[in-house]
Amino acid sequence: MKNLVIATVFICSFSIASLNVFAQSESRDGLVNEIKAKRVELAALENRLLEPSAEDRARHAEFLRQPDTGLIRLLPRDVYDEVYHTGKGLTIIGGGAYYSFTRLTHEYGYGSDIELDHNFLSVGFAGVDYGMLTNLGEMPLEQITLESPSVQFISDYTPPANEAEARLEQTKFRNGLVSNDVLYKQRLPLQANSTYLLRSINYGGSGSDILVAFRVARKDTDGSVIIVWKLLKKNPKPELARTN
Repeated sequence: MKNLVIATVFICSFSIASLNVFAQSESRDGLVNEIKAKRVELAALENRLLEPSAEDRARHAEFLRQPDTGLIRLLPRDVYDEVYHTGKGLTIIGGGAYYSFTRLTHEYGYGSDIELDHNFLSVGFAGVDYGMLTNLGEMPLEQITLESPSVQFISDYTPPANEAEARLEQTKFRNGLVSNDVLYKQRLPLQANSTYLLRSINYGGSGSDILVAFRVARKDTDGSVIIVWKLLKKNPKPELARTN
């Protein structure tokens, strides 16, 4: 009889413990699902923050009917990227300060081609990836084609296929290169109502090599900028021979 009581108590205790574990597991799964739902909500809100206004879209509607064009908002990294600890950091990697003109995403790490940080525009962010920018001033974006004289150097430029040479080119454009009295640099000051050319060279698995013309249409009150752009040229994916 005593053994039966002990066994019964043991079975009851085991059952209660199992129920507690099951309840805790369900509770933790519920928390994970809540977190996922909140992330979806946050992503939707951040996408709204990144959207150009309806007025911007209407203003550039005719231009945007052309192929390989787009309209984006870049947020200032020094305000919205969590690495700066401003209290306004977003969950999107890079804080909405980056954009890939080939993958059409603001999220950093997916072939990013441009960055806005401390009122500077930049290209080339990881490994041996690099690029160049030049400011064409008030030249209308609609007038720029591959046949334009101002496009010749940046379009004809051939990136190296050797890592050591690529790193030398990185340094060259970081310091600035002048060709036919035009400055080409990895990082240039942001100027509203100015038109830029950008060449972005991304090596690696999903690499890309593109030439884009874009215009900083306006700067918003939070420091973000509205950029209207068109893809001028998409080169074959650049290959890189690694050095030991």
